[in-house]
Amino acid sequence: MYFARFIVYLQKKENLMRTVIQRVTRSSVTINGEQTAAIQTGLLVLVGCENADNEQDIQWLCNKIVNLRVFDDEQGVMNRSVKDIDGEILVVSQFTLWASYKKGNRPSYLRAGSHEVTIPLYERFCAQLSEQLGKPVQTGEFGANMKVELLNDGPVTICMDTKNRE
Repeated sequence: MYFARFIVYLQKKENLMRTVIQRVTRSSVTINGEQTAAIQTGLLVLVGCENADNEQDIQWLCNKIVNLRVFDDEQGVMNRSVKDIDGEILVVSQFTLWASYKKGNRPSYLRAGSHEVTIPLYERFCAQLSEQLGKPVQTGEFGANMKVELLNDGPVTICMDTKNRE
């Protein structure tokens, strides 16, 4: 009975990717003591996948990210995108963006998508982001214990997802 209710719950869920976007002066990923990815001026994008989004959602999100005007122009106004400044992007998968803290103090991650669903979604997201940026994006390693270092510039931090297109 519980399993049947859980399947119904999964079928009713919205398809959604959640991101935290940070403007950075530099950022890197280290796994097992070895730096595996690094960027200079650009965006660090933390992405959590809940379930399989469709291609339109991925394109919308990637388009928003690469054209997000959060870099200063000549007058010091945030009016330029990562594309405009020829910046870089580092994408890090982060299932903890789907933490549910409704009950108690220990977060639940039931809403985070399974590896079978989210790895292909994450890979399509990274490929689409690279295409729209016009150059490869750096990535962490899906499912790895990563040490993410960043120097947030501003600080500028924006949360964005494919459901709340605000």
